Amino acid sequence: MGNAMTDLTFYDGLPKFSDFAVLSDDGKYAPLPDDWWIGTSDVKGSTEAVQNGKYKTVNMVGAAVISAQINAHSGACFPYIFGGDGASFAVPPAWKERASDALAAVKLWAHQEFEMHLRVGMVPVSKIRAAGFDVKVARFQASKGVDYAMFNGGGLNWAESQMKTGEHAVTDARQGTTPDLTGLSCRWSHMPSKNGVILSIIVMPQEDVPWPKFTEFIAAVLDRISRMEANGHPSATEGPGVSWPPIGATLEAHAQRGLGSLSKARRKALFESFVAWVLIKTGLKVGGFDARRYRRVVGENADFRKFEDGLKMTLDCDAETEADLRALLEEGARDAIIQFGLHTQSEAMLTCIVPSILEDNHVHFVDGASGGYTAASRFLKS
Repeated sequence: MGNAMTDLTFYDGLPKFSDFAVLSDDGKYAPLPDDWWIGTSDVKGSTEAVQNGKYKTVNMVGAAVISAQINAHSGACFPYIFGGDGASFAVPPAWKERASDALAAVKLWAHQEFEMHLRVGMVPVSKIRAAGFDVKVARFQASKGVDYAMFNGGGLNWAESQMKTGEHAVTDARQGTTPDLTGLSCRWSHMPSKNGVILSIIVMPQEDVPWPKFTEFIAAVLDRISRMEANGHPSATEGPGVSWPPIGATLEAHAQRGLGSLSKARRKALFESFVAWVLIKTGLKVGGFDARRYRRVVGENADFRKFEDGLKMTLDCDAETEADLRALLEEGARDAIIQFGLHTQSEAMLTCIVPSILEDNHVHFVDGASGGYTAASRFLKS
């Protein structure tokens, strides 16, 4: 691996695949270096929080893990993945200490701002392999401006399950520590289904099922989805909807206030979102910022499907496709190939990380707007 052990040569050198379906092929993934570290996180009690209507807060906390890592590493590119009620990532050994510090800061922030218990952990890839699992990564080019990491090998799931038992915990942050969540926002309106239902799907291989057999099944799932417009993308072509005031203004204020006033941070979020709303509605351009183009790129950059030791998707489905997918998944479960979780809702939502509105590298995590991946995961476990 050469310099990959100490820097990002390994990840920077990976090819970027624009065809999502090919990423079911294990041959498209590269094993992470042994001395890299895996960070994991999960909101304890997320199911109950979602049932109490706090699904947007749960997503905000999950995305905050990634936002804090991006800022801790000065915007350098590294592999991460959003899971709804948490996130995972991989960093080289030289980053380990600051990655741990950022995780601990988000854990403290989630408790102080929302009274949510965020479990966090970090474990070396070598320890995951010693347990009989692997962590392999690939890059999916979602749009011209953004690519997302995809993972397989079973290692992320193992690391998360270990974290939930208290293993690989990071040292708690000192009181008064705040994470740098610059760019974390949720200003867009929910995206109502155009075709009937927003379907959150999690598909995992059953224990001891060979990956080729699992991917053969996944190919059938993706083939069925490919018949839908835009592969079931929940966003409209022109991008997500926008209204004012945004429903996520208070959540954004919690992320951006640091040790300052929540009301002041909320006023700032409301003002900025009002300006953006006016520009989108009127089509005016200010200082090189084209709000309507930005809105379109938000949709193009949206992360609505991913491989994370299995397949996760948030799709805008018509009734026929939903029925076909349910039948296909149930057949795969009966044949002992897969286990799956589904959850239906009427809308999808976005949680965003925007380093700059003048660049196209902003990322937008999609989940169902009333349970999403968290509810689908509960279905899978049951």
